[in-house]
Amino acid sequence: MIFYFSGTGNSQRVAQEIADVTNDELISIHQYLKLNQSGNFESNKPWVFVTPTYAWRMPKVVERWIQETSFNHQTNAYFVLTCAGSTGNAIKYVKKICKEKKWNFKGLTEIIMPENYLAMFPTPSASECQAILEKAKPSILATAQQILKGESFKNISPSFKGRLSSGPVHSLYYTLLVHDRGFKVSNQCVSCKKCAQRCPLNNIEMKNGKPIWKGNCTHCMACISGCPTKAIDYKSKTKDRYHYYIKKD
Repeated sequence: MIFYFSGTGNSQRVAQEIADVTNDELISIHQYLKLNQSGNFESNKPWVFVTPTYAWRMPKVVERWIQETSFNHQTNAYFVLTCAGSTGNAIKYVKKICKEKKWNFKGLTEIIMPENYLAMFPTPSASECQAILEKAKPSILATAQQILKGESFKNISPSFKGRLSSGPVHSLYYTLLVHDRGFKVSNQCVSCKKCAQRCPLNNIEMKNGKPIWKGNCTHCMACISGCPTKAIDYKSKTKDRYHYYIKKD
């Protein structure tokens, strides 16, 4: 059973391509978060979690959802993290979850995908994103084959910088930077409500035809990247950046 969380579509695409090889069921964590629900699952196949990397770890909302959800019968667990650079020492914290859930940790692997965090970093152009997606295909296929064969992923050895990034830097990053106070909307907004519909935490509501953010944001970039009229910006950083969105709603 393959669980995925995806703001702009990177992890969704990877999860789908893995499922095409393993012929496994896809479960959107996003939908459960949207309903404020955990879950109760049973499978004869290994648990596979495909998520983005937020501040060099799995997103906190995903970690919490996994901890609160029941997974029965199967004990093998794989973790596939999409990123534009590095997963740091995410493996340490994934292993902690496996220990809590009494799972057999089958490894963590990272898949390099296009940078989508336009609120903080420059994003590649459309053509550059397409090239990165093409380059990722062999890695995704190899990952899927390993899962299908029941093989463990090769261990990632984090650097000292990676340990810092996933530890104290991660905590500071979330505290200081992961908030919604920088989002703003222009007159290009056509009141389509897609930003509110796509927000996994129901953090956006429409007021007088415009979105407002309510203070519970995980920086998934679904609202800004998926806006069909590019009416949403984050502070002054995103005006000239490519709004990357490949997610299938």
